[in-house]
Amino acid sequence: MNNVIIDARNVTYRYEGGLSDAVSHLSLKVYEGEFVAVLGRNGCGKSTLAKLMNALLLPTSGEIMVNGVKASNEDECYEVRKSCGMVFQNPDNQIVTTIVEEDCAFGLENLGVEPALIRKRVDEALNAVGMAKHAHSSPAMLSGGQKQRVAVAGVLAMRPRIIVFDESTAMLDPIGRRDVFALAKKLNQEEGITIVWITHFMEEAVQADRVVVMDHGRIALEDTPHQVFAQMDKVLSLGLDVPEMMKLSARLRASGLKLPHGIMTVEEMAENLVKLRNA
Repeated sequence: MNNVIIDARNVTYRYEGGLSDAVSHLSLKVYEGEFVAVLGRNGCGKSTLAKLMNALLLPTSGEIMVNGVKASNEDECYEVRKSCGMVFQNPDNQIVTTIVEEDCAFGLENLGVEPALIRKRVDEALNAVGMAKHAHSSPAMLSGGQKQRVAVAGVLAMRPRIIVFDESTAMLDPIGRRDVFALAKKLNQEEGITIVWITHFMEEAVQADRVVVMDHGRIALEDTPHQVFAQMDKVLSLGLDVPEMMKLSARLRASGLKLPHGIMTVEEMAENLVKLRNA
């Protein structure tokens, strides 16, 4: 088992004036190199959890450790954010300059990194997200998906060990959504960056190593995608959908086809249909 890189222990957070906890007595471990998808209906506490991981919020009670640093301690917030980057839903809220490469360098300049190293990291980050050819462009001229790539590059240049994506594909068209998700998978698989992927899209969640489903500030389900979505009635009762291929396979089984349970992707469906045809 890999090292625990995020360790939330009985964490509670209530917004000022709130009538109930946004996150309530939540405990969760994320392991180094994992790709964890976090699901849940609106208001379940997903985004609050993301901000707690990045020390943008501090717990009302409980403790959260991020890469060995206490994210529940105001004095350590800066250190937490050095190792845990965050990409928000709307890239326009994260892009702060008028030139792509300057935006990518912004965080490094604030850290006082020497110019030669900034140049190297910016070039590497823009290459990693496929935006090097737009280095001198204005972000205002880019598509939503391209802007989100620039936002990721700005985080990546900081060399974090963890990136939290807080519904970062929610405002994108299907192509932009696919591209940004593919980038997150690439960073996880090729760079070993731990990814916490908060989403409403089931087709993204099925590709994670682990799925965490939140409800009323607590964890309602937590397991591999196959184990979570196999509990179809429970998932639906939590206000979520299930992958389209699971619903299709259920209908096909009801019509008499001997398909196994747990089919979640188009590839799995095609493979099993070919097996039936050749049987």
